[in-house]
Amino acid sequence: METIHTIEWMKQIARENRVHERVLGLVPTMGALHEGHFSLIGAAQRECAPVVVSLFVNPKQFGPAEDLNKYPRTLEADRAALEALGVDYLFAPSAQEMYPPGFRSAVVVEGLSDRLEGRSRPGHFRGVTTVVLKLFEIVQPRFAYFGRKDAQQARLIRQMSADLNLDTDVVVCPIVREADGLALSSRNVYLSGEDRRAAATLSRSLAAVRDEIAKGERDTGRLLDALRRALATEPRVALDYAEIVDNESLEPVASLRGTCYVLLAAKVSETRLIDNALIEPDGDSFCVTL
Repeated sequence: METIHTIEWMKQIARENRVHERVLGLVPTMGALHEGHFSLIGAAQRECAPVVVSLFVNPKQFGPAEDLNKYPRTLEADRAALEALGVDYLFAPSAQEMYPPGFRSAVVVEGLSDRLEGRSRPGHFRGVTTVVLKLFEIVQPRFAYFGRKDAQQARLIRQMSADLNLDTDVVVCPIVREADGLALSSRNVYLSGEDRRAAATLSRSLAAVRDEIAKGERDTGRLLDALRRALATEPRVALDYAEIVDNESLEPVASLRGTCYVLLAAKVSETRLIDNALIEPDGDSFCVTL
């Protein structure tokens, strides 16, 4: 595996791969890699060669009071894991390399960036879409792989890619969960033993929605009531938001119709986590995927 720290060298490798008509895949990460990331890498390796994993803790997607300084940084362990997985290239630029003095540009996906996570974390998605566009331009991947845990982020990136006529197809892969249902996240390392136990309540609340849908409930207000009741059983969990939204517009829906997401964010003690469930029509019923 080759480790690349400069944009110019990464662009040179991208040019060489285009000349040889190779199908290059990109898995963007902020490091502190876990099985969720490894599942994305596996999906990329099944469809692409070579595969680039980027590792960049992007300062522009963190707000002033957020956890940029303590965000887990495990470069050497991540490098060893990627080497063992047979990844072709690790692109690990510095913040100075990505945002040199005088950097002024930003990308905003209007109408999708200012709700849900965007409402709770102003400016977050501006930072996400800006860095992802830069990565797409630098690496020039044919396919880029993102996890469904960050469903709103994936929706914004798909919209950006379509609006700007990018040559990168965005592939959204399933959530990877622990045995008790907790969605894998780099922030899970912040959780104490008791917090870790409490965090499993998030997926149980989504399962409560699934159970109500299986019983025939279609009113989203009553479905969200079931979710809140499940969360309320755990005093360590403080709900930020929970909404059932159309999967394309991200607008709230009053009753189930078409494909929807149940999206939620909550703090478990001091650690902010997100999770979701995908609701899809299945004949006269609905299939719910956690």
